[in-house]
Order: sequence, then structure tokens, then C-alpha cells
Amino acid sequence: MDVTKEQLAAMIDHTNLKAFATQDDMRKLCEEARACGFKSVAINGCQVPVCRELLAGSDVQMDATVGFPLGQTSIAMKVAEAREVVAGGCGEFDYVLNVGRVREGDYAYIEDEMRQLVAVAREAGAGCKVILETCYLTNEQIERVCEVARRVRPDFVKTSTGFGSGGATVEHVRLMKQTVGDDVQVKASGGIRDLAGALAMIEAGATRLG
Repeated sequence: MDVTKEQLAAMIDHTNLKAFATQDDMRKLCEEARACGFKSVAINGCQVPVCRELLAGSDVQMDATVGFPLGQTSIAMKVAEAREVVAGGCGEFDYVLNVGRVREGDYAYIEDEMRQLVAVAREAGAGCKVILETCYLTNEQIERVCEVARRVRPDFVKTSTGFGSGGATVEHVRLMKQTVGDDVQVKASGGIRDLAGALAMIEAGATRLG
């Protein structure tokens, strides 16, 4: 696959979601993102104010997490968290869906959750990514969630938090892309360590990497 260094950089969400991240860590993260031309910095919500100042005047956007990393909060709590981060200046947010409800087959709940979070994004003119945490799901479950996403139209479906038992796989990225088609983009996240791995994910259908 023929991808320039600049094109690849523009597909990357530069990430620090560690529980012990400091403001100095955020400064380093934002400096690297600006220098390399990354798409965004992916951060926890409490880091939004400091990163907003550090990224002022740049093209790098903030991408905050919602319901992270477990997804085991109520829809109302996720909606409130999403509203807070977009009000703080985030161009995107990534929310973790309720994985337990997927495993129970409660796709009505998953669709309700997705519709409410996508509505917050649309009202704010922001992007919304849905984290599936594919390491805990069967291929059938991944496909069912992606069918919901094709109806609801978030901006992205995303493989992983990076905090689960496994990260992105080419198989899962390909399955997700085949299911959502051109209506929704796919982000591969977790365990991508080198150029070959990144290019394999792009070849499988990913348009964003983490």
C-alpha cells in the first residue's frame, strides 16, 4: 500500500490515557502531535482544559474518551460526559459501548445508547467513535453491532480501548468494514506497534489508527 508519511500521520490519534498521566505528559503528547502532524490527541476528559491551551493555534484536535475504559456506566452518564468534553472544545469523543449488553444480545439497548451519543456529537458538530472492545465479542456480535452502527451512523466504529485482553486484529477490522460499508469509518486501536501492522490495518479498511 502506497501511503506517504504525512498521510499516515494524519490518520493517527496520538494517545495517552494512563491513570497516572501528568500535565507534563500532556505537554509532551501535544508537542509530539503538533510536530508530527497527527490527527488528534486522545485523552481522558480531565485533560481537556490543559490540552486545549497546549494545542491552541494548531490543526491538532482533541479526542476525549467517554465511559472509559469499561463502558459500564449508564447512558445518561455517558451523555453528560460527552456533553462536557465537546463543550470543552473536543472535536471528537470515543465512547465505550456497554459490552455486557452486547453479550446478552440486547441490541435495542445498544442502539438507544448509540443514538443518544451520536445526537450529542451532531448537536455540537463533533465526531463520535463507538468502541466495541472486540476482544470480548464473537464475530457475530461484532457484525450485529456494526449493523446497528450502519443504521445510526456514528463517524467511526473502533476496535478496542487498549485496556482489554486484546487489541485490533486485521480479521476484526475487515469484518467491521465489510459490515458498515461506506456509511461509517473504522478505527483500529490497540497493539499496533510498527509500520507493517499499521499498513495491514489500513489495507483491511481502517482509516484511523490508535
